[in-house]
Amino acid sequence: MQINIFKMITLLFVSFSFTLLAAEQTKMPHVVVVTTGGTIAMKYDDRSGGVVPAVSGEDLTKAVKGLDKLAVIETFEFSNIDSSHAKPENWQRLSAKVDEILTREEVSGVVVTHGTDTMEEGLFFLETTLKSKKPVVFVGSMRSASDLSADGPANIYNAVLQIISDNAKEWGVTLNMNQYISAARHVQKTQTTNPQTFTSGEYGYLGYVVNGKVIKYNDVVKKLKLDLPKILPEVPLFVSFPGDDGRFIKYAVDTGAKGIAVAGVGAGNVNPEVLKSIEYALSKNVPVIIGSRVYEGGVYPLYGSEGGGSSLIDAGAFLAGDLSIYKARILLMIALGQKDMSKEKLVKLFE
Repeated sequence: MQINIFKMITLLFVSFSFTLLAAEQTKMPHVVVVTTGGTIAMKYDDRSGGVVPAVSGEDLTKAVKGLDKLAVIETFEFSNIDSSHAKPENWQRLSAKVDEILTREEVSGVVVTHGTDTMEEGLFFLETTLKSKKPVVFVGSMRSASDLSADGPANIYNAVLQIISDNAKEWGVTLNMNQYISAARHVQKTQTTNPQTFTSGEYGYLGYVVNGKVIKYNDVVKKLKLDLPKILPEVPLFVSFPGDDGRFIKYAVDTGAKGIAVAGVGAGNVNPEVLKSIEYALSKNVPVIIGSRVYEGGVYPLYGSEGGGSSLIDAGAFLAGDLSIYKARILLMIALGQKDMSKEKLVKLFE
C-alpha cells in the first residue's frame, strides 16, 4: 500500500497547528459576555418606526473587531429586553447567574450588556449582592446596531480590556462606557441620547481606556455587601414636589408596601404634609429612606424645621447620604430581604 507522503505531512501540519492554537487559547484569559438586551442589542424596525431587540449575544461579540485577540470569549444569553422593562427580580436572577459563572476557575470575569435606562440600578444591585470578587463590567450603548456610528462594539472591547488589565483590580462591579470607567455606587445617567451620558459627578471616574490600555484614576472607596435575598420586598419610590400632600405614600403603606423611598428637595427636605405621611408609614413599621431629587451632593440633617432633614431623623426615617435615591431604594429592598435585618442594622447600613 503506497503512502502519500504529501498528505501525511499536510495532516501532521494541520494537527500541529490546531494543537498550538488550543494551547495558546488556554493561556488567554476567559471572559463570559452575559447579554440582557438594551439598545446595544437593537436594530431599526420599519414596522414600529423605532429600534427593537434584534441582535443575539453571539452577533454582538462577532461584531467586535479584535476581541478574540484579547481573550477567549464565551456568550450567555440571559434575556433580550428593553431595560425600561427591567424589574428588580431580573437583577436578582442575573446576580445569581453571574455568581454561578464566576465560580468557574477558568473564567477571569464577566461583561454584562445592559440597556442604559436602568443600568445604574442594575449594576448597583449586582455590586451589593455578588459573592465573587472577580471583575464584572456593565456595558451598553446609546446608539443601536443600525445607527451610523454604533458605540456598542467599542464599549464591549474596552470592557474585556478592563477585565484583563492589571490597572483595574479590586474595583468590583463597574460600568465602562465611552472609554470612561465608573464605580457602581456613584455612576448616573445624565443625558438621554448622547454617548457621553454616564458620569460619576464630583466623585470622579475610576479610569479611562485609551490606546489599548486602562489608565487608573481612583480606587473604589466604599462597597456594601449583602446576601442575595430570596424575596424582594416591595419598596415604591416617590418624588416630592411643591404642593405634594403625601397621599400616595399613605396609599402605598395601606396596600402592602414594605418600605418607602422618598426623593426630597435640596439636602433631603419635605413639606409638613409629606412629613405626616412619612410618620404614618413609620407608625406602621414601614421603614422610610430619604434621598434627594438633586443630582449632586448628599442628604444631611441640616434643617430642623418641620419636614427638614433633622426632623425626619427624629421621626425615625433614614437618610441616604451620598447615595442616589434610586440606588438607596434598591439597597433598602435588598436589606429588607435579609433574614435578620434589624432597625439597628438598617441605621448602620445607611450611616
